Amino acid sequence: MSFLEYAPAPESRSVLHLRDEYGLFIDGEFRPGSGESFATISPADESHIATVAAASDADVDAAVAAARRAYDRTWSRMSGRDRGKYLFRIARLVQERARELAVAESLDNGKPIKESRDVDVPLVAAWFFYYAGWADKLDHAGYGANPRALGVAGQVIPWNFPLLMLAWKVAPALAAGNTVVIKPAETTPLSALVFAEILQQADLPPGVVNIVTGAGATGAAIVRHPDVDKVAFTGSTGVGREIAKAVAGTPKKLTLELGGKAANIVFEDAPIDQAIEGIVNGIFFNQGHVCCAGSRLLVQESIHDDVVDRLKTRLSTLRLGDPLDKNTDIGAINSAEQLQRIRELSRIGEDEGAERWSADCAIPDKGFWFPPTIFTNVQASHRIARDEIFGPVLSVLTFRTPAEAIEKANNTPYGLSAGIWSDKGSRILAVADRLRAGVIWANTFNRFDPSSPFGGYKESGYGREGGRHGLLAYLKGAAA
Repeated sequence: MSFLEYAPAPESRSVLHLRDEYGLFIDGEFRPGSGESFATISPADESHIATVAAASDADVDAAVAAARRAYDRTWSRMSGRDRGKYLFRIARLVQERARELAVAESLDNGKPIKESRDVDVPLVAAWFFYYAGWADKLDHAGYGANPRALGVAGQVIPWNFPLLMLAWKVAPALAAGNTVVIKPAETTPLSALVFAEILQQADLPPGVVNIVTGAGATGAAIVRHPDVDKVAFTGSTGVGREIAKAVAGTPKKLTLELGGKAANIVFEDAPIDQAIEGIVNGIFFNQGHVCCAGSRLLVQESIHDDVVDRLKTRLSTLRLGDPLDKNTDIGAINSAEQLQRIRELSRIGEDEGAERWSADCAIPDKGFWFPPTIFTNVQASHRIARDEIFGPVLSVLTFRTPAEAIEKANNTPYGLSAGIWSDKGSRILAVADRLRAGVIWANTFNRFDPSSPFGGYKESGYGREGGRHGLLAYLKGAAA
């Protein structure tokens, strides 16, 4: 079978105007960090992008102090209507600088430009537009009349959706009247630092949003800081446990959005062509670097062979390569450390008896790359069916009855998301009602909207982001 060949169509880097060095963004200005600086690199070719300051405990103290001053003197005293104007302004600036932000995200993260351009950045703007509309309507959020902000929010975000996770955290916090100290992941700080320039463009009052870069110690300093009133974290379940322990016994409110091992359930009456596209989007979007990825495919036994054959054919058409090429479907793995984990768990999958199939694609000489991979003959006891791989690896299991599908889908310590594919609405509703997952998609996967709450159960964390529920996480009743 021959497929259409695509000529290279790289997005120009000329739209992105980067500094050679970035400091910490504290009190409305960039300033040097007192920790040891580090380099951020492109995972596609391991080239140096920029040098970034690392925040020490003293820098975190300064950021929290700036956030507290802004909260006490400016932001909490401002009307919701005026706060909303700033959020609207930020949303419009994100749209104006969308192309630049998309290039920064793909360059630093490794994801295909068509994903950062068509998904991530538009959703960032949508999140700020949505919560801008909430800023003067807090009386209707669910805490009664005149709800109050919590104060200073400390936020730690992951590397898989750097700018989008920033929007998920910052937009509701600001709409509710809080100020923010946020730490992007050490491997992907770039888009957050470009976002800091947008905050300056928007004339956001100094100290309302402070961005401190660094590794795990910087995040821990934010979480443990005595003057932080709210902690929000998205990342691994292991780190989430440590944060929960650190916050326990304090008055801080906590939201955790952690790992997942989502089941994507395909019944024999499903629209198969549509399901194939949904399966591919569910696990190979963003190289599988998605906490709610559909990494466990549960296929009804009668259509297993047909679905697997079609999947292999579809995966053979995916193009792996330069993240800045508009034709690229599969970009680079974010880091050498993550690539090593994917390789190790894939090796374990083979050792445990699962059958491995990888798409035939040329792997670049430099950078961190892993081909789209399917494992069949997977048992529920296999580690590849239990552990979060966080890469472009799909485990395929079978079931005979809806009851068996539900049992296998729920047989996981995680509970973030799930997908159901069927032509029968009654079956979708009946199965969804019994799945222990925070977000369930019907005949689609990985669809997000700022008005819809997102979050999980069990080891996938607690609390919700997005919608009115995401706003409540940053408010308290007037009497509290």
